[in-house]
Amino acid sequence: MRILLVGIVGMLLLVACDTNRVYEDYQAIDPEGWHKDSLARFQVEMEPGSDAYNLYINIRNQGDYPNSNIWLFLEVEQPDGKLLTDTVEYILAEKSGKWRGSGIGDLFDSQFIYRKNVQFEQAGAYEFRIRQGMRAQKLKGIHDVGLRIEKYNE
Repeated sequence: MRILLVGIVGMLLLVACDTNRVYEDYQAIDPEGWHKDSLARFQVEMEPGSDAYNLYINIRNQGDYPNSNIWLFLEVEQPDGKLLTDTVEYILAEKSGKWRGSGIGDLFDSQFIYRKNVQFEQAGAYEFRIRQGMRAQKLKGIHDVGLRIEKYNE
């Protein structure tokens, strides 16, 4: 019991020490598959200022994910309604088949830089929308999709 308590306290300290993190959240993907029209949405309140940020996309995939990569379509809606769109590809597995992310059991967690040194020029809500861009109608093997925003440090 004592070892379990020490382990829990240690994990809480690691999470609490993440002082650069401004925002981090995940959206669970339907276990039946990520439909090509389904969006993962993240609403983030930001204040303008001199601070710069790094934006990350987090992917949790299962070991039975059938591809070594993933294409994503991203949209960022700014507080004034302006829409920015982007397409990105991330590599989830080495050519040998070994998953790149850290894993426990059959679930692998990967974090990819989306943008570095970003400044938010408007105060208000930014909505980040992520859609899978693979050819499959329902992409199987993706467990969660996440967004992380942290303070930029050189």
